[in-house]
Amino acid sequence: MNLILFGAPGAGKGTQSELLIKRQGMTQISTGDLFRAAIKGQTDLGKKAQEFMDKGQLVPDSIVIGMVEEVLQKGVTNFILDGFPRTVAQAQALDELLVKMNLSIDKAIFLEVPMKILMDRLTGRRVCKNCGAVYHVVSKPSKVEGKCDLCGGEVIQRNDDKAEVIETRLKTYEEFTSPLKEFYKKSGKYTEVDGNRDTEEVYKEIEKIIK
Repeated sequence: MNLILFGAPGAGKGTQSELLIKRQGMTQISTGDLFRAAIKGQTDLGKKAQEFMDKGQLVPDSIVIGMVEEVLQKGVTNFILDGFPRTVAQAQALDELLVKMNLSIDKAIFLEVPMKILMDRLTGRRVCKNCGAVYHVVSKPSKVEGKCDLCGGEVIQRNDDKAEVIETRLKTYEEFTSPLKEFYKKSGKYTEVDGNRDTEEVYKEIEKIIK
């Protein structure tokens, strides 16, 4: 089973991916993680991606597709694409790439969450600078403010989680990503899930869809 899990920033794609990995043995291909690893390693692609991410803009297709192709070439199967594709052009390029590699997408699952909820989720998110553990100032604060529970590293608000950047990200999402609904509806692979619920409730619905 190969899935695309998509929705606006903060819709819960990462959380649901983690559950699918643990319970279904799936492999997550997260463009966000790929970007952050490239940025941390100061690779050429990472430096280019950072310029766009810090402004809340979409990373150009050529950079994103190149990173995804590198992962798929390693023989990954039973995967979840998290955060990609974000535009119809990327979806078309992905289809071409998968045909070339004799792979296919089985389901495209969209997590629907109201925009106000997304703003609250994202602006409150904090991340450990050292190990990447994720916290939230309201729903999951670290035991000691500014300090990671797991490794003791500094817990920060990423540049792309600041209010002004979040607003740009959501507007960009609406403009470029929403048309993906129509793209995948036409393919017969589209399913919508209410993401504004308890994590387990959302997971159970996704589980039914993939079974």
